[in-house]
Amino acid sequence: PELSFAWIFNEYPSFVQEDSRRFVSQETGHLYIAKVEPSDVGNYTCVVTSTATNSQLLGSPTPLVLRTDGVMGEYEPKIEVQFPETLPAAKGSTVKLECFALGK
Repeated sequence: PELSFAWIFNEYPSFVQEDSRRFVSQETGHLYIAKVEPSDVGNYTCVVTSTATNSQLLGSPTPLVLRTDGVMGEYEPKIEVQFPETLPAAKGSTVKLECFALGK
């Protein structure tokens, strides 16, 4: 992989730390947060690093706000997968597939 992804929370150098609620996809660059809490409110900025050139590019800040009306809409449970038809891999190598369950 020539690109790596990270997210800044509010201001540099406060990077989002992955844990049981937060995950940064190194395939898509998406930040996933399960069960948003008040401490998650703030601005998130994606940082893309090219490992080939060791250069970085920052995206625009994206605010996360909590709704006060309690309405989130209806989300039917579904599994989000975007696996390729085939995935060539060398014998003995490690392959990581990302799969996410979405829903309410």
